Amino acid sequence: MNKESSVIGAERLLLVLSALASHGKAMSVKDMLGATGLAQSTLYRQVALLKRWGFVSEDSGYYAPGPISLQLALGFDVNSMLVEASRDSMLQLSRATQESVGLIVAVNDQVICLEMIESTHSLRCSFEKGRAVPLRAGASAKSLLAFMADKTRAETLERQFADDPAARAALEAELDAIRARGYAVSDSEIDIGVWGVSAPVFRRPTRGNSGASASITLMAPSSRAAGREQQLADWTVRTANAISTQLQSN
Repeated sequence: MNKESSVIGAERLLLVLSALASHGKAMSVKDMLGATGLAQSTLYRQVALLKRWGFVSEDSGYYAPGPISLQLALGFDVNSMLVEASRDSMLQLSRATQESVGLIVAVNDQVICLEMIESTHSLRCSFEKGRAVPLRAGASAKSLLAFMADKTRAETLERQFADDPAARAALEAELDAIRARGYAVSDSEIDIGVWGVSAPVFRRPTRGNSGASASITLMAPSSRAAGREQQLADWTVRTANAISTQLQSN
């Protein structure tokens, strides 16, 4: 079954927007066909509508998010309660450790960076704001998976590892250990030479949403993290707990 047969109506518009948002640069029609799985005629209809409303712009046959999408992004930066509640504590953690600190969320089986405080070191590691990677490897992804609501995690792993039950079983065992420890650690899983530690952030539980809302992730060159791993992990966990307390008191 192709992707088009599983989405209807407005979801096709959202599929195109999601592809443009996650690609990181302008896309050709061929790029969008591959990313969305839509038929070419369907894709052209969706793009024409999005262009008319200003959500997509075109230049020499390449497409990118348009000015209305930029307005949405600016509105998110100004109004996001999660980002606002996290920024001061992230700054404190970055200054204390002299390393980069990110606020990471899970969306549509991807890990997305909402906010990033850069290290002041000339050699530094960071996760570009807005960058997305698959929700399966690295400290951020594993922290988010480990502290998801059980049903959501099971559904996510089923999609990610439908053809590899052995890899899924291995990851589930690792996630159990992360939940027991309270944080996730990785070294060179996403980018070679990058060490990371990630701890979950929780809002006040609501019906159907008892899992982590986000993760705070500290990133450093593996060489600079060596010998400091536990200290960096402890600071990151304290920061995530402080943000959780603030969110739950609002």
